[in-house]
Amino acid sequence: MGGAPSALLEQPWREVSEKYKDNLKFVKSYQPENKQVKHLRILLHGPVGAGKSSFINSVDSVLKCRSASRALTNANSQSSFTRKYRTFKFHKNQESTYSFVFNDIMGFENDSDRGVPVEDVKLALRGHVKEGYKFNPEKELKEGVDGYNSDPTLEDKVHVLVCVVPADTVSRLSDEMVKKMREVRLAASELGIPQVAILTKVDEACPEVKKDTKNIYKSKNLKEKVEKFHQRLGIPMNCIFLVKNYNQEIESNDKINAAIVCVLKQMLYFGEDFLEK
Repeated sequence: MGGAPSALLEQPWREVSEKYKDNLKFVKSYQPENKQVKHLRILLHGPVGAGKSSFINSVDSVLKCRSASRALTNANSQSSFTRKYRTFKFHKNQESTYSFVFNDIMGFENDSDRGVPVEDVKLALRGHVKEGYKFNPEKELKEGVDGYNSDPTLEDKVHVLVCVVPADTVSRLSDEMVKKMREVRLAASELGIPQVAILTKVDEACPEVKKDTKNIYKSKNLKEKVEKFHQRLGIPMNCIFLVKNYNQEIESNDKINAAIVCVLKQMLYFGEDFLEK
């Protein structure tokens, strides 16, 4: 009699470790070809507690080769901890930064009068939300109001949209949550903005990944979640990535870094294609 079927594929369905060093070199040396833009802008959106701020910290940790925590996070994810529209730059040294930035945004919630208004995310796509604007779940940002940027430059606009969702919640996403994310996805599509999805907290969704992060793309369970998310949101499989954010770790970990750098490289590729249009 054979044992229980393995929870892991024999080979990873996406390779991230082999090209880690090359990918990291590309990310660190990236410069936009379009001279109107100094920084490629990446906007993160998704449900409350998805790990958006934690992903920003994880990218910072990869680039610094040590634990970093610039974007404030909260273990209690009942309501959004991020309230303001904020741009995060990543420093190479005291004089210079890398040529991409992330914008963190208030999370979506199931109720229509809670979480970031969908219309505010659409405004952010077009560069109309000023740095530091405090989101109001009960009141959408309007033209003429303090916090509205009436004349956005190409640099102010979003060049890549990233949807962040915990892997262990994919099958439980409410219809209201999916509707909000699809509405933002449609708005980005109409603007020609490329889109990527990140499934976070993979170690909580799969015991095999909790044991060893190198199993991230060998997990049958996680591959099924990627397929499920693809079906619900319509995002292509090759634009959906698995990530374990830094959480308890205080030392740099190449297995964690490899998956983060893989998706980051794709964001830069997609953003560069958008800027070439």
